[in-house]
Amino acid sequence: MISRIISHTFPAIALAALSAFPLLAADHEITQQDRHFSQTEITIKVGDTISFKNDDEVTHNVFSTTPGMEFDLHRQAPGASSTIPFAKAGDTEVDCSIHPRMKLMVHVK
Repeated sequence: MISRIISHTFPAIALAALSAFPLLAADHEITQQDRHFSQTEITIKVGDTISFKNDDEVTHNVFSTTPGMEFDLHRQAPGASSTIPFAKAGDTEVDCSIHPRMKLMVHVK
């Protein structure tokens, strides 16, 4: 009887615990406006995401070449938004290939 309770209860508990992990991740929004990022530096947690939203009147190309954390959103038209997950700890420099003065440092803890 006890083994039956354990065999039915343990998977339910494990599933409930695993499903809680996505709730721990947060989404942060960085906007692009007036050829600048809304922040120049941000600290987030491993597993968090950043949504890059183009609130500007011009196209941007947000990317990072930081080893192990590379990404490229390609050309992002005004009004477009893209989300990038940050799965490991470290510092990532984010730039815009069209506007080289646009820089964002992401610290993932």
